[in-house]
Amino acid sequence: MSRIVTIKTVTQLALLPRIFPMNCYFVEEKDGLTLIDTGMAFGAKSILQAASQLGKPIARIVLTHAHLDHVGALDLLIEAMPDVPVYISERDAKLLGGDMSLLPGEPDLPIRGSMPTKVETRADVLLQEGDHVGSLLAVAVPGHTPGSMAFLDTRNRILIAGDAFQTRGGIAVAGRMRLGFPFPAIATWSKREAVASAKKISELQPTLLAVGHGSMLENPADAIRQAIKEAEMARALIREPK
Repeated sequence: MSRIVTIKTVTQLALLPRIFPMNCYFVEEKDGLTLIDTGMAFGAKSILQAASQLGKPIARIVLTHAHLDHVGALDLLIEAMPDVPVYISERDAKLLGGDMSLLPGEPDLPIRGSMPTKVETRADVLLQEGDHVGSLLAVAVPGHTPGSMAFLDTRNRILIAGDAFQTRGGIAVAGRMRLGFPFPAIATWSKREAVASAKKISELQPTLLAVGHGSMLENPADAIRQAIKEAEMARALIREPK
């Protein structure tokens, strides 16, 4: 079961939208499609079918972070398209390879969430803040994972945020619990870093917020600010140190 929604240059492919929504995104470029995230392994066929419907080849695969629900179909897709390059942040490439250790200076908190212990594909390109992938600007948004990245379409300021925010169950910053869909919060590494990254996203003034779990949100500025306010209040109430 899947659902496809297109807004301007971005198409959302929602896998299991009513049960456990996992979103992949296609960004239209002159040379084909940039696929952002892959969902779980069962979604590989839906991704290939969606690309066929859009009428352009998948030119590259970009990963917002290394959690299994975002990289689970990677091996199957590369098996079908062996020449397609894979991009991920240099930091989360370590998680993709199974290295869960923290780097010096990072908050001393356990890295949470399901990791891809059986994913064999490794990235061809390791991204840093400010890199460009076609029309997309790479933006470091640590918090959900240490190396999470968002991608801003410089043509229209659409932002694909990975799990820096969720909209399923109500918009929330990573780490802020939504009882209707608690899983992104449970899998968040550092709430402090997540709030800082949410503020960074707000400053980018996106025209549309596209997240890993939930519907796309147009004109999201007010909702983003409110979500940040709620996350900051929650941290203050529990005196969370990180």
